[in-house]
Amino acid sequence: MAKRRGIKALLLNWRVLLLILFLIGSIAAIAVNGLTYGIDIGGGVALIAKPDRPLSGDEVDGVTSSLQNRLNTFGLKDISIETQHDPETGETLFVVKVANVTLDEAKSIKALIESQGVLYMELDGVVFATGGDVTVYSSNYGLDLRSPAPRWYVGFTLSGDSLKKFNELKKGKVGWPVDIFLDPPVNSLIVVSDEVYNTMQDFLGEPASGTPKPLIQRISEAFNITVVKYENQSAEELVKNATSLGKDKIIVADLPEELYTQIKNEVLRSNVNVRVSYYVPQQGEDLKGFVARILHLYGPYVLSEEVVMGDSNSFQLTGGAATKEEALQEAKRIYSVLRSGSLPTKLRVISEEYISPTLGSSFKKQALIAGLGALIAVLLVIYFHYRRWKIAIPVASTSLFEVIIILGMASLIHWNLDLPSIAGIIAAIGTGVDQQIVITDELLGGSSARGVSRRMGLLRRMARAFFVILASATTTIVAMSFLLVYFVGTLKGFAVTTILGVLIGVLITRPAYAEMAKYLLSLE
Repeated sequence: MAKRRGIKALLLNWRVLLLILFLIGSIAAIAVNGLTYGIDIGGGVALIAKPDRPLSGDEVDGVTSSLQNRLNTFGLKDISIETQHDPETGETLFVVKVANVTLDEAKSIKALIESQGVLYMELDGVVFATGGDVTVYSSNYGLDLRSPAPRWYVGFTLSGDSLKKFNELKKGKVGWPVDIFLDPPVNSLIVVSDEVYNTMQDFLGEPASGTPKPLIQRISEAFNITVVKYENQSAEELVKNATSLGKDKIIVADLPEELYTQIKNEVLRSNVNVRVSYYVPQQGEDLKGFVARILHLYGPYVLSEEVVMGDSNSFQLTGGAATKEEALQEAKRIYSVLRSGSLPTKLRVISEEYISPTLGSSFKKQALIAGLGALIAVLLVIYFHYRRWKIAIPVASTSLFEVIIILGMASLIHWNLDLPSIAGIIAAIGTGVDQQIVITDELLGGSSARGVSRRMGLLRRMARAFFVILASATTTIVAMSFLLVYFVGTLKGFAVTTILGVLIGVLITRPAYAEMAKYLLSLE
């Protein structure tokens, strides 16, 4: 009877009641909201992108919003976009994480991020429309089913001054080429082989009358792109040529990689602000397709008589791909870029990490097994230390309760659980077991006392134990707070779950364990 009253008193103790309430609430939160996982457990891609120039606060917000719109338009979910600062340079970096995507989707996401999204439409060397003049209606993209080969299209319309300008330029130009560019290499020097140079003299369309300008001349007038034929110039000569013309990019195309390396080294030696890129034809790619890829050119499209004589304002970007799936992915990418608008500067992906959903699922199982193994290990170690199951079981159970409450909190705030977060939970459990041992040792240390002296001694020992616990918790929280503030990326997950675990331990589980231990050791 006394034992039953003791259990009832224990369960009605406010510290134990608080633990029970938090346990019930955490289980309910997990059941309703579920748990969200980071890419290293759920699978996905993480990309870090760096802008080509410093951005103002408003521009950073604009880039973040545009990227979010692009990825949403692309049909992706579970998107996280964060900004952080490079600790060495102070530059703004964009961290984009997308969960549950395939490898092909990850490549498309990278292309979406690196596309500035600046659209130009040019006729005979004159730019008559840019992205701001274009309207792309919802779902106006897809596969060209009339073509035997896989081809895609993205439709759009022109309006306002750009349409008037086009109507003036197109007069008498049946069969002339219209070039549409998406992020062309503006203000660049392109060094090409003899074959590529001759190909770029073409792209003349099928003119019914008059002579269109060659592509080389059109891109020079429209975008300040200078194309030079490689005739054994040295890397030093080419870099000097680029800097004297005020170029900020050098593109080496269809030439030995050794020349590209020499130019890169010369740029570094000369300490000039010029970016160097290298292109070679892909397998099965003809020279016209190669040129279009270098220039980010779609077309050129030939002006039909109906377009020249009519007043249509509808246009299409079209292109081909090896498969229907690749064609549709490219159409979605360009549609997403045009719908979301251009970025104030180009972004370059400087780091990428991809984990397949299958591998992520394997990590989840391994983490679960590791957690159960840790709890069993705690149970056995505590038992062999004290030789009492009535101590070992409450210690291991309290650790399990702590994990459940941490997961419940994570579910409530929709925190993405990744491997560092799980490491933080394990670290918090480790400190929790240490603190429970401190409580147990203090309780066992005064077990021979009797009466009033026993109760006073118990209070002193509990005060001493919780002083040690609070000091340990404070140092852990302070250390993790610096990690939370001054470090970025996955380390934040480790810091957050460690701090959360320590706070839950000090405020909820440790006091409840002390009450359970006092009852089980018959000290009350």
